[in-house]
Amino acid sequence: MAKRGRKRRTVRLPPVLSRAGKTAMFLVLIALIGAAYAWHEGRDWRPDEELWPDQGALVSAGDGAVDFDTLAGLGAQFVYLEASDGAARKDAGFGPNFARARNAGLQVGAAHRFDPCAVADGQSGNFVTMVPRDAELLPPAILLEKTAGDCPTRVSDAAVQSELTTLVNQIEAHAGKPAILAPVEDFEAAYAPSRRFDRQLWLTRSWFEPEYSTRPWLMWTANRWYQTEAAQEPLRWVVVRP
Repeated sequence: MAKRGRKRRTVRLPPVLSRAGKTAMFLVLIALIGAAYAWHEGRDWRPDEELWPDQGALVSAGDGAVDFDTLAGLGAQFVYLEASDGAARKDAGFGPNFARARNAGLQVGAAHRFDPCAVADGQSGNFVTMVPRDAELLPPAILLEKTAGDCPTRVSDAAVQSELTTLVNQIEAHAGKPAILAPVEDFEAAYAPSRRFDRQLWLTRSWFEPEYSTRPWLMWTANRWYQTEAAQEPLRWVVVRP
């Protein structure tokens, strides 16, 4: 009986890249290397003090131990300290950092991170329990970084805007001065706080001046990864418009 011949499997080799494909891959690789180099070199960049004389940092417990005397020696005039986050989370470093920053001669401000998933009353209550009434404090800052897309249940844009309005009023009543609103670009695109609120703005964009608000800003987080001997972790370096 004749044996059946086995079917030969056709081995499919990957197509050879064309010269244009190889060039494109090379350019992408060069771009990635360039971006990594720019990020590494940019970690110790900050705006020129002659042009931007009023500089400081935004600090939280997540930054580890911060030497505020060294920070002042590097040219910082102020620090904002994260105090509260949403309705329940508190920054464990706020109290110690507050005392150390003041002892270093720095002006101090307190920041609250807005939670679009939570009502304003709980959030302002959280802030009030952490931040004393103190006329010498800088205006309170409200960090606007999360959108309702992160919430476990749907929250409408109108609800977010309403709770933010209430929170601003409640924090200002405690502080005795107008708040500074600090929206990142995604939050500004979603809720337009720069158009809806007549408050000073604090924007964020590393190495390049931000342009995403509908009107001029007061403060700018110019480097989110500022590497300095004053801290174990990179700090968020902030400047004030002259």
